[in-house]
Amino acid sequence: MELWLYERPIFSEDQGWSYRIKIKKTLEDFKTPFQQLAVYESVEFGKVLTLDGVVQLTEHDEPHYHEMITHVPMMAHPNPEKILVIGGGDGGVIREVLKHPSVKEVHFAEIDEAVVTTCLKHFPNISCGLSDPRVIHRYTDGCAYTQQFENYFDVVIVDSTDPVGPAEVLFRESFFVDIKKAMKPEGIFVNQAENFAYKTHFETVKKLFEFLPNLFPNRGYYYTIVPTYPAGIIAFTFLSKGTDPYNFDIGNKSVPEGLRYYSPEMHKASFTLPRYAADAFATSNK
Repeated sequence: MELWLYERPIFSEDQGWSYRIKIKKTLEDFKTPFQQLAVYESVEFGKVLTLDGVVQLTEHDEPHYHEMITHVPMMAHPNPEKILVIGGGDGGVIREVLKHPSVKEVHFAEIDEAVVTTCLKHFPNISCGLSDPRVIHRYTDGCAYTQQFENYFDVVIVDSTDPVGPAEVLFRESFFVDIKKAMKPEGIFVNQAENFAYKTHFETVKKLFEFLPNLFPNRGYYYTIVPTYPAGIIAFTFLSKGTDPYNFDIGNKSVPEGLRYYSPEMHKASFTLPRYAADAFATSNK
């Protein structure tokens, strides 16, 4: 009997689409205090992690996501030393952040400890950085944790699920206000910000850019290609008090070795949006 994982949208008005991944077997499937967590062994993409039935990562294409959400802000910042990672319980962002020699401490705020323990078991190549002594683990609400800091972080990365359930608060204006306060003058903030290809996602991003100009003088929106995500893409906001995402020089910084997706050329190209998205989000500071 063939086994298929069907993903149906939990963040959509009409739920007018779905897709499927052929799997060999189910490795985990249980309810955490916050969400339904499952791990599958797939035919094509290696192991697959889902939360509430939505694919979070596959072993095959996870670098497409983790490298771009991480190295774009880390390379854009002149000297990233203190980092805050909210969410990202699989450890992929932590792994990539630690590839930068300037990093002195990484605060890791993840609300669901079960995600971390499961990924340590099933995705050791992704979660390998979580044991680094520079990583400060806090199993808590990322919003509440951010409020403890002022003028402290060089780079803040939010690797969240869709804006429903535990992650809904991470898309509120009040959260971005707290983030701005927690960042240093040259701080950079990047978060998972859906995609521009689907109606509900598009409207969510558009609402973000209605209030973001009031908070951050420099704004951008960029994307990466992830074949196992809806529409094959996922995008991120780039928000900064100082660095213009469209005009900065990597300078003498070295790109970490062994990357599969990120490059300076891909970095620059990722900010080029389809005309309708660029116009709707008004990301350019010109």
